[in-house]
Amino acid sequence: MTRLLNAYRHGIFPWFNAYDPILWWSPDPRMVFHTDKMHISKSLKKALRQKPFNITFDQDFKGVMQACAAPRLLKLPVEQHETWIHNEMISAYMELHQAGYAHSVECWQQGQLVGGVYGVAIGKMFFGESMFSFKTNASKIALVALSQQLKQWGYPLIDCQVYSEHLSRLGAVTLPREIFLQQVQKLCALPGQTGCWQTTTPPFSYEP
Repeated sequence: MTRLLNAYRHGIFPWFNAYDPILWWSPDPRMVFHTDKMHISKSLKKALRQKPFNITFDQDFKGVMQACAAPRLLKLPVEQHETWIHNEMISAYMELHQAGYAHSVECWQQGQLVGGVYGVAIGKMFFGESMFSFKTNASKIALVALSQQLKQWGYPLIDCQVYSEHLSRLGAVTLPREIFLQQVQKLCALPGQTGCWQTTTPPFSYEP
């Protein structure tokens, strides 16, 4: 756990398949969300107004991690079932979760977990790790809920690690690694929202 936390504080994250050597990454540039600048399209606003999901925080962290791995597994033959979210990673992040550092946002529909996102919070910096969606817009709505909650708590950034067109359409931007690391150093040193977020009622608005 200590090694993981120290890595995040230096802008480094693990990413490796099961049975591979442990690999650590610090890409340049780095993709981030500014929590006050998330782009919500007309179609997503319409979906938000329909209130399709019940949103929770830290209700099923392990379930979110396992679901984030599942889409990758389902697309591969059984003999190729490899994912970087393997049992060793789940155990490591469960330890972070139990210590109050790793958190999840869940989307529920009729009692079923259908979308979510998880990551690591240190100080006032949130490091996004992965998200999944078994229903249309579920991961996007989980991300909106996370962004709104973090914005209210004074967290300005969500680390998205590497560039993707999907995240770019939602408003994520790239920062030079040097600038990103400066922000990480500053934000990790600030007092943040400690402990489990499960008891906190998310101030999630379906009218962004």
